[in-house]
Amino acid sequence: MTAKFTGRNFDCTVLGTMIHVESATATINDESAVAMSRGVTDGYTDGAVTCDVEYEVDLNNFRKLQQAARSAGSWRGIKPDDCLFYANNGSDEDKIELYGVKLVIADLLSVDPSSSDKTKRKLKGFVTSPLFVRINGIPYLSTDDTRGLV
Repeated sequence: MTAKFTGRNFDCTVLGTMIHVESATATINDESAVAMSRGVTDGYTDGAVTCDVEYEVDLNNFRKLQQAARSAGSWRGIKPDDCLFYANNGSDEDKIELYGVKLVIADLLSVDPSSSDKTKRKLKGFVTSPLFVRINGIPYLSTDDTRGLV
Protein backbone atom coordinates (compact mmCIF):
# COMPACT_ATOMS: atom_id res chain seq x y z
CA MET A 1 0.00 0.00 0.00
CA THR A 2 1.33 3.44 -0.95
CA ALA A 3 1.69 6.18 1.65
CA LYS A 4 -0.54 9.18 0.99
CA PHE A 5 0.62 12.78 0.95
CA THR A 6 -0.17 15.15 3.78
CA GLY A 7 0.77 18.77 4.30
CA ARG A 8 3.84 17.54 6.17
CA ASN A 9 5.20 16.00 2.95
CA PHE A 10 5.39 19.30 1.08
CA ASP A 11 8.48 21.46 0.88
CA CYS A 12 7.81 25.04 -0.20
CA THR A 13 10.33 27.27 -1.91
CA VAL A 14 9.49 30.96 -1.80
CA LEU A 15 11.85 33.69 -2.97
CA GLY A 16 14.55 31.05 -3.42
CA THR A 17 14.28 29.97 0.23
CA MET A 18 12.87 26.70 1.51
CA ILE A 19 10.36 27.43 4.22
CA HIS A 20 7.93 25.51 6.37
CA VAL A 21 4.37 26.75 6.03
CA GLU A 22 1.60 26.45 8.59
CA SER A 23 -0.75 26.41 5.61
CA ALA A 24 -0.62 27.27 1.93
CA THR A 25 -3.07 27.47 -0.95
CA ALA A 26 -2.79 28.11 -4.67
CA THR A 27 -6.10 28.88 -6.35
CA ILE A 28 -6.63 29.07 -10.10
CA ASN A 29 -9.46 31.34 -11.20
CA ASP A 30 -10.50 30.37 -14.73
CA GLU A 31 -13.27 32.50 -16.23
CA SER A 32 -13.97 30.11 -19.10
CA ALA A 33 -17.71 29.93 -19.62
CA VAL A 34 -20.44 28.13 -21.48
CA ALA A 35 -21.41 29.67 -24.85
CA MET A 36 -25.09 30.09 -25.62
CA SER A 37 -27.04 30.36 -28.87
CA ARG A 38 -30.71 31.28 -28.54
CA GLY A 39 -30.62 30.25 -24.89
CA VAL A 40 -29.15 26.80 -25.56
CA THR A 41 -25.64 25.71 -24.61
CA ASP A 42 -23.47 25.71 -27.69
CA GLY A 43 -19.84 25.13 -26.67
CA TYR A 44 -17.65 27.30 -24.49
CA THR A 45 -15.43 30.36 -24.49
CA ASP A 46 -11.93 30.58 -23.05
CA GLY A 47 -11.86 33.17 -20.29
CA ALA A 48 -9.19 35.08 -18.42
CA VAL A 49 -7.12 33.15 -15.88
CA THR A 50 -5.41 34.17 -12.66
CA CYS A 51 -3.76 32.28 -9.84
CA ASP A 52 -3.69 33.48 -6.25
CA VAL A 53 -1.39 32.05 -3.62
CA GLU A 54 -1.50 32.36 0.14
CA TYR A 55 1.06 31.30 2.74
CA GLU A 56 0.67 31.29 6.49
CA VAL A 57 4.06 31.08 8.19
CA ASP A 58 5.36 31.28 11.72
CA LEU A 59 7.66 34.10 12.77
CA ASN A 60 10.87 32.09 12.20
CA ASN A 61 9.95 31.34 8.58
CA PHE A 62 8.74 34.90 8.05
CA ARG A 63 12.20 36.07 9.09
CA LYS A 64 13.74 33.87 6.38
CA LEU A 65 11.65 35.73 3.79
CA GLN A 66 12.50 39.03 5.45
CA GLN A 67 16.02 38.69 4.06
CA ALA A 68 14.62 39.09 0.53
CA ALA A 69 12.81 42.26 1.59
CA ARG A 70 15.98 43.62 3.16
CA SER A 71 17.94 42.91 -0.04
CA ALA A 72 15.22 44.56 -2.16
CA GLY A 73 15.07 47.60 0.14
CA SER A 74 11.41 47.01 1.04
CA TRP A 75 8.69 44.37 1.00
CA ARG A 76 7.01 46.00 -2.00
CA GLY A 77 10.37 46.14 -3.74
CA ILE A 78 10.63 42.34 -3.93
CA LYS A 79 10.47 41.30 -7.58
CA PRO A 80 8.15 38.48 -8.65
CA ASP A 81 9.77 35.09 -8.21
CA ASP A 82 8.87 31.47 -8.90
CA CYS A 83 7.38 29.38 -6.09
CA LEU A 84 7.48 25.62 -5.77
CA PHE A 85 5.44 23.12 -3.78
CA TYR A 86 7.06 19.68 -3.83
CA ALA A 87 6.28 16.39 -2.10
CA ASN A 88 7.95 13.00 -2.47
CA ASN A 89 7.24 9.94 -0.35
CA GLY A 90 9.68 7.58 -2.06
CA SER A 91 7.14 6.02 -4.39
CA ASP A 92 5.23 9.05 -5.63
CA GLU A 93 5.73 12.77 -6.06
CA ASP A 94 3.66 15.90 -6.51
CA LYS A 95 5.07 19.13 -7.89
CA ILE A 96 3.26 22.45 -8.31
CA GLU A 97 5.20 25.32 -9.89
CA LEU A 98 3.93 28.91 -9.85
CA TYR A 99 5.76 31.40 -12.06
CA GLY A 100 6.44 35.05 -11.34
CA VAL A 101 4.61 35.27 -8.01
CA LYS A 102 4.38 38.80 -6.66
CA LEU A 103 4.08 38.59 -2.87
CA VAL A 104 2.26 41.03 -0.61
CA ILE A 105 1.81 40.95 3.14
CA ALA A 106 -1.80 40.21 4.02
CA ASP A 107 -2.08 39.70 7.77
CA LEU A 108 0.87 41.38 9.44
CA LEU A 109 -0.22 40.89 13.01
CA SER A 110 -2.96 39.08 14.88
CA VAL A 111 -2.55 39.10 18.63
CA ASP A 112 -4.71 36.94 20.90
CA PRO A 113 -3.45 37.08 24.50
CA SER A 114 -5.58 34.07 25.45
CA SER A 115 -4.09 31.81 22.77
CA SER A 116 -1.06 29.58 23.07
CA ASP A 117 -0.63 29.37 19.27
CA LYS A 118 2.60 30.49 17.66
CA THR A 119 2.72 33.97 16.17
CA LYS A 120 1.88 33.73 12.46
CA ARG A 121 1.97 36.01 9.47
CA LYS A 122 0.07 35.65 6.23
CA LEU A 123 1.46 36.45 2.79
CA LYS A 124 -0.60 36.56 -0.37
CA GLY A 125 0.56 36.66 -3.92
CA PHE A 126 -0.50 36.42 -7.51
CA VAL A 127 1.07 34.79 -10.55
CA THR A 128 2.37 37.38 -13.03
CA SER A 129 4.19 35.26 -15.64
CA PRO A 130 2.60 33.90 -18.82
CA LEU A 131 4.30 30.62 -17.92
CA PHE A 132 1.59 30.66 -15.23
CA VAL A 133 1.32 27.28 -13.47
CA ARG A 134 2.68 23.78 -14.06
CA ILE A 135 1.12 20.79 -12.34
CA ASN A 136 3.52 17.83 -12.27
CA GLY A 137 5.30 19.27 -15.29
CA ILE A 138 2.12 19.87 -17.32
CA PRO A 139 1.28 23.53 -18.05
CA TYR A 140 -2.21 24.72 -17.12
CA LEU A 141 -2.35 27.03 -20.13
CA SER A 142 -2.17 25.76 -23.70
CA THR A 143 0.40 26.96 -26.21
CA ASP A 144 -2.50 28.71 -27.94
CA ASP A 145 -3.23 30.63 -24.70
CA THR A 146 0.36 31.86 -24.42
CA ARG A 147 1.17 32.40 -28.11
CA GLY A 148 3.21 35.55 -28.57
CA LEU A 149 3.84 35.78 -24.81
CA VAL A 150 6.46 33.09 -24.19
